[in-house]
Amino acid sequence: MRLASAVAFLTACLTVTSPVAASPRPFDVRDLIAFERLSEPAVSPDGRQVVFTVSTLDLAANKRRSDLWVIGTDGRGLRPLTRHPDNDTSGTWTRDGRAVYFLSNRSGSSQVWKLSLDGGEAQQLTTLPLDVGSFVLSPDGTTMALSMEVFPGTTAEETRKRLDAMASNPATGKAYEQLFFRHWDAWKDGRRRHVFVMPLPSGAPVDIMQAMDADAPPKPFGGRSEYAFTPDGRAIVFSARDAGRAEAWSTNFDLFVAPIDASTPPRNLTQANPAWDAHPSFSPDGKTLAYAAMARAGYEADRFRVVLRTWPDGAERVLTEAWDRSAGALAWSPDGKTLFTTSDDLGNHALFAIDVASGRVRTVVGKGHVTEPQPTGGRLVYLLATLRGPAELYSSRTDGSDARRITRINDERLAALRLGEPEQFTFKGANGDTVYAWIVKPAGFDPGEKYPVAMLIHGGPQGSFGDQFHYRWNPQTYAGRGYAALMIDFHGSTGYGQAFTDAINGDWGGKPLEDLKLGLAAALERYPWMDGTRVAALGGSYGGYMVNWIAGQMPDRFRALVTHAGNLDERFAYYATEELWFPEWEHGGTPWDNPDGFTKHNPIDYVKHWRTPTLVIHGAKDYRVVETGGFATFTALQRRGIPSKLLYFPDENHWILKPANSILWHDTVLDWLDRWTGLESH
Repeated sequence: MRLASAVAFLTACLTVTSPVAASPRPFDVRDLIAFERLSEPAVSPDGRQVVFTVSTLDLAANKRRSDLWVIGTDGRGLRPLTRHPDNDTSGTWTRDGRAVYFLSNRSGSSQVWKLSLDGGEAQQLTTLPLDVGSFVLSPDGTTMALSMEVFPGTTAEETRKRLDAMASNPATGKAYEQLFFRHWDAWKDGRRRHVFVMPLPSGAPVDIMQAMDADAPPKPFGGRSEYAFTPDGRAIVFSARDAGRAEAWSTNFDLFVAPIDASTPPRNLTQANPAWDAHPSFSPDGKTLAYAAMARAGYEADRFRVVLRTWPDGAERVLTEAWDRSAGALAWSPDGKTLFTTSDDLGNHALFAIDVASGRVRTVVGKGHVTEPQPTGGRLVYLLATLRGPAELYSSRTDGSDARRITRINDERLAALRLGEPEQFTFKGANGDTVYAWIVKPAGFDPGEKYPVAMLIHGGPQGSFGDQFHYRWNPQTYAGRGYAALMIDFHGSTGYGQAFTDAINGDWGGKPLEDLKLGLAAALERYPWMDGTRVAALGGSYGGYMVNWIAGQMPDRFRALVTHAGNLDERFAYYATEELWFPEWEHGGTPWDNPDGFTKHNPIDYVKHWRTPTLVIHGAKDYRVVETGGFATFTALQRRGIPSKLLYFPDENHWILKPANSILWHDTVLDWLDRWTGLESH
């Protein structure tokens, strides 16, 4: 394994050299990891500039590093603000627009820095004993809220002392009395992510959550969209799950409000709702709090409805009950009449405008994958990616017209590559329902040739393989190798209405499998250049589970299978995972109360039917789908004498994130497909 990793890494170092080749070449994983990734756009107060983060590949360090860049909203004046070997992220404008606050680890820990746009060196604002995870500014710019991980009831300094004492203790045992004892990819040590408030330019941070045994922003993925200053700057509204010992099987995130001086404990604003509340955002006039709320407790894929609350303690109304989509983070128009949000929609991740008075929803940008919309005046700035290329900054009017591309940071790299052409189609799936799918043609497509098929199965299962430039499961890596990539949004996928998403509950191996069968048949009929005798199926997470299920249900259909982070035994997986609300909802309870829910579509019960050559991939730090699931799958394959291979990453979690590991992952997967589909002999 170490030798293979080293060879793959050396190959990457030799291959990724210049962004422009003499003539276009097929897309490869080395191109995928070399793209510069744009994120976190923030429009200046005068609406004339955008600061954003650019993440760049550092092959020598086997990681990505980030800098801040700025450009005019008219697409002029692109320039880097920071050029430092450490990471600079989260650019936020000062109120006068003359400087930018940002996070950087250039001092050895993650702290808040400030950089003037007039020139000069960046100045470190915080010198806290703990890493700062995120921050937001008060409306008047005089106060900052930031997150740090502390032991509840202690100060940052006390937490630092306790951590140092723990590190110097030769005993390494960890004792736990309740769940979580580990979460996502980290073992718990008793710390919680709390929101602190401090005056600017300097001052002592105050923990507004004090002894609260909860995380804000929520861990592991919550960000600064989960807390906001009240309009008068005297309090913070934040999202947190304060569920006690039920935390591992609860989705009851609530919105709390706490004064910035911590003079009173946080007050629960959404106690009446037992489900998930998130994304607090105040209207420009300060009179209304908008947030997103689910209705069903225990279900992480319920629909987020937009709720409006007259601030502070007035009436609430659900604004989007009639809109059958799930809202993301919310952004107000400057006049307070419109809310902008993004949501999965028919194989895209679209941008929508919601009329605050009526709740009427209109599509602003319907195609591609839109993220992080920023209203400014009569226009919007947002990131847009498609299957043809990574995210770049765009601007349009608020009705979607006059769309202009602001950045072209990856154009040179794209010009050096031959990409596969994407196309969307529909077919009649399970229950006769319309199901959407995407294909990406092989690079250098010739309609007179026959091409093997790589059927990619998305995770979630409440997810979507849409018109998006994905950095892990990107169909262009298969198209560049000579495969037709097929992606089917089976029942359970998001963006087709809540009933379609709910259809997978208690039916993991039913309608989704039927959709995959019918979708593959429909694609082969629609595209005669696809070779139906040379088809491979591969997926991760739920997609890995589905590959294991396919192995026992369709043992003769596929030439090869790839299962990444997939459950083999749903019953045991319940006891091994960390977020228990997920299997309890999906399978209708606990294994002891509803054992049939966990055995109804259980891959382990059909191992005796397995015959297909299978590649198994797993990461040691995957605590969502634990490594023993991958080991057990490989053991079963080996014991049955089926050609099989195990690729194991001791330093990766549910995803493969390190550049060298990504190269090894893709090379191993594609070599496996080539071997069994016969592509290498064609």
